[in-house]
Amino acid sequence: MRDEFRAELQTVGQLLVDMAEGIRAAMRQATRALLTADRRAAEVVIARDAEIDGLYRDVEERVCELLARQAPVASDLRAVITALHVAADLERMGDLADHVAKTALRRHPSPAVPAELRPIFTDMAEIADRMAGKIGSVLADPDADLAAELDRDDDAMDDLHRSLFGVLLDDAWPYGVETAIDATLLGRFYERFADHAVNAGEHVVYLVTGETV
Repeated sequence: MRDEFRAELQTVGQLLVDMAEGIRAAMRQATRALLTADRRAAEVVIARDAEIDGLYRDVEERVCELLARQAPVASDLRAVITALHVAADLERMGDLADHVAKTALRRHPSPAVPAELRPIFTDMAEIADRMAGKIGSVLADPDADLAAELDRDDDAMDDLHRSLFGVLLDDAWPYGVETAIDATLLGRFYERFADHAVNAGEHVVYLVTGETV
């Protein structure tokens, strides 16, 4: 029974790594669609969101089975519960990449953001990509110190989010209300992507240390 539990937990761990890799690729492609009006990239992200959702359901089902059949306790229970929480955050990150792609597709063939905002969104995307990469790393090899770095990355994302509002609220903004609304929502999508990465990192810290961040 113990070997069976460990094998099943390892499978769940690999599913989480697959989810992390999937959402990282999705946000990369969504950003490309956003900044270059790449219709194909947007369509791929939207189509593959169902795959991430499927992985989440698989994790959820396996965790429920482990709880019901194995009744884990102590560190084993912590690992199972952590997997469920992390999977939920990763699934939401996939949804946020999907939202970015849909915004890009709705504005096609024009770019969804004007040239003045592209440096900010490029920087936001780089931080999002770095955070998604760290999530994949700490899921493959739990590391509390690396997981804790996500909070600092999130601070940088928040700074960019504030910079975006500074541009949008400037009296010299020339692109009208509709473009401003799109940019506001897009900024929120990247900011929330980072927030969920922080949440996932905090769950990993809890898994490793047994202490809530």
